[in-house]
Amino acid sequence: MSASVTRLTHYTKAERDEITGGAVDPSRVAATGLTWLDKDVHFGIKLLGRLVAHAGLVQVPLSVGAVRLQVAGLGGVIVAPGLRGQGLARLVATAAMEHAHGLGIERGLLFCWPDLIPLYERLGWQVLPDDVLVQQPDGPVRMPLRAMWTPLVDGAEWPAGQARLLSLPMWGAADRPSKGAVRATATPAQRRGGSCRPGSR
Repeated sequence: MSASVTRLTHYTKAERDEITGGAVDPSRVAATGLTWLDKDVHFGIKLLGRLVAHAGLVQVPLSVGAVRLQVAGLGGVIVAPGLRGQGLARLVATAAMEHAHGLGIERGLLFCWPDLIPLYERLGWQVLPDDVLVQQPDGPVRMPLRAMWTPLVDGAEWPAGQARLLSLPMWGAADRPSKGAVRATATPAQRRGGSCRPGSR
């Protein structure tokens, strides 16, 4: 299979449905009850005129201990069900991080469910040992998904200390029904940043 990545001018629910076949919440983020940040750069792969893979990114501010950073937030990585395991996720995620590298960003950050950690580890991402705090309208909460990072330049390291995302966490704009941030209903446990459950929906 010959596939190449292109930068998308937009990424809407229609494009996401083209990839997933109309699956509801394919990234399983509704259960977190969090408010998410739209990404502003999107990459995709088309085969025979159909969009079959996507990854997006947005620059986000982060503090780790006393260190302030700008990182490339990766998210919305989706591959059409019948084409998974063929390297398309690697292609779109790599294109997004190469774009971030070109902007001078030294580190990438993503959040994922535990069952997806092996996929991203194969792509060179590393699990952060501690939970990450993320901003929400009512203040910071613990992110219930696992945080992973990857260096975008030689010699980049992850600083020691508590990591706190100083913005809403990133996710794909097409994971919501309308433009702008949307907040799902959360239980008190979810709002406090409850533990992840592999494969939970």
